[in-house]
Amino acid sequence: MPQVQLSAVEERVYQAVTALEVRGHVPYPDMIAEETGLSEEEVHEPLHSLTERGLLHREDSPMSGLDFGPRWCARQTA
Repeated sequence: MPQVQLSAVEERVYQAVTALEVRGHVPYPDMIAEETGLSEEEVHEPLHSLTERGLLHREDSPMSGLDFGPRWCARQTA
């Protein structure tokens, strides 16, 4: 499997998502922003870029009426 080159911001965002998951937190954009020290607007593009590369995936809230926004999860390697 080829290595994926990430920008410094993409790397920070990816590490934030995985760190939040390891600690049992839901990786919502506001939590990711807090973990990285960036604003929510600054993490928006890296989240989408990492999703396009297949490193993260977006999950929408499964419970109607309790939507806190999308959560971004690291892809589990097979």
